[in-house]
Amino acid sequence: MLQPPDHRNPLLAVVGPTAVGKSALAADLAARLGGEVVNADSRQVYRGMEIGTAAPSTQERALAPHHLYGIVGPDHGYSLDRFLSSATEVIAEVHGRGRLPILVGGTGQYIWALLDGWRPPHVAPDETLRRSLHSLAQRDGPEALHRQLAAVDPEAAAGMDPRNVRRTVRALEVFQATGIPFSQAARRDPPPYRAIVIGLTTGTRPQLHDRIAARVEAMLAAGWLDEVRGLLDRGFSPDLPAMTSMGYLHLAQHLEGEITLDEAARRVRVDHQRLARRQYAWFKPGDPRISWILVGEGVAAEAEAVARGLVGGEGRTRC
Repeated sequence: MLQPPDHRNPLLAVVGPTAVGKSALAADLAARLGGEVVNADSRQVYRGMEIGTAAPSTQERALAPHHLYGIVGPDHGYSLDRFLSSATEVIAEVHGRGRLPILVGGTGQYIWALLDGWRPPHVAPDETLRRSLHSLAQRDGPEALHRQLAAVDPEAAAGMDPRNVRRTVRALEVFQATGIPFSQAARRDPPPYRAIVIGLTTGTRPQLHDRIAARVEAMLAAGWLDEVRGLLDRGFSPDLPAMTSMGYLHLAQHLEGEITLDEAARRVRVDHQRLARRQYAWFKPGDPRISWILVGEGVAAEAEAVARGLVGGEGRTRC
């Protein structure tokens, strides 16, 4: 039976764990397919943190327009709601130019929320409540905060990593403001895009760990320690949410004389390995929505072949 034509606007997404080369592939595909890159990484939105978040290089940015990188300061918050609003606007502008938006990043919540039409509740941040909840997590551990969420919204709690304090705080914040569990306050519209999702993977965990180790070494060689020193000199606290992941906190501890550089680098590698495991929880190898490609020689050509259904023969989007 013939399927009716799908007239939704096209969107290509490149996903996968940290250190597999998503940014490089997205820039390459944008050049090949007449596209523009849209960031879906919750850390690459911060200014002055380009090295430690592995933001696209100058060479990659030269291949195609890039959007939503370095748009907020390290002392500002960034939320799913803000991402969805900004990304939706940028993607519409890219479509308006007759080009293909290429969404790229490792923040699974952002990716699937956009592709699946999530509509989170519009609740403004309550900084007083947030400070109180973060203090509770620091005093009694993140599990205590997670148990508090489970008492009022077991469905939301079941879908969250107990160690993810920011997401737990947000769910409690929504409940406090609306009286409605976060799992019920969010709604979904029909998926807004005709999307193809390409996932990059190394195939084995040791191979991924080798890539993570190489990336950490390369970032340190590129001046990551000076980047962290500059942030601290400008008054940004290592306790800021923007700096409590991706290794910034450990390098700050080294600069403050608490640990050696070798120990800081080791902790950074461990953090990135944990991040990769969380990312694979969002991007499961068996997920039928994802076309998985092994990293290596020829990956761009293989990815282009997968994505070809979204574009016409001359690289124009088939809207």
